[in-house]
Amino acid sequence: MSVRVTIGFVAFSLALWSLASDGHAARLSLSAFQGAWLEPSLACEAVYSPGGRSASFKKPLNIFAPAFVGSGNRLMTPQASCRILSVQPESGNRQTLNMHCANSIAANEVKVIMSPSPDGGLARYFNEQDRTGTIYRRCR
Repeated sequence: MSVRVTIGFVAFSLALWSLASDGHAARLSLSAFQGAWLEPSLACEAVYSPGGRSASFKKPLNIFAPAFVGSGNRLMTPQASCRILSVQPESGNRQTLNMHCANSIAANEVKVIMSPSPDGGLARYFNEQDRTGTIYRRCR
């Protein structure tokens, strides 16, 4: 029992250290992704449940909805739950989120390139060469 507690404490301490070692910039980077986000072509009420302290997807779940929820170091889509491992600054105001994502079938490491947009939204880029990106607006 004490070996499990010690291993758990060490793992927790290492996780906190890795988040803290990125410093203030990483905390600011993650703060830009907090909340419920959706492509502007859809209504927030069509994808997210009303009320509650945190955003949640409406039931029945539309697994194809271009939406995600950022909460702390987690990012959830209708199909997957991801843990943000690190945030790396890229050219301009783009940032690469290195994540570990899992769904009901598999788990995998994923990289997503995003940046804040001037209108308060977010842009997600397909790759480094993508100049347009897909725009998301905050629902809540």
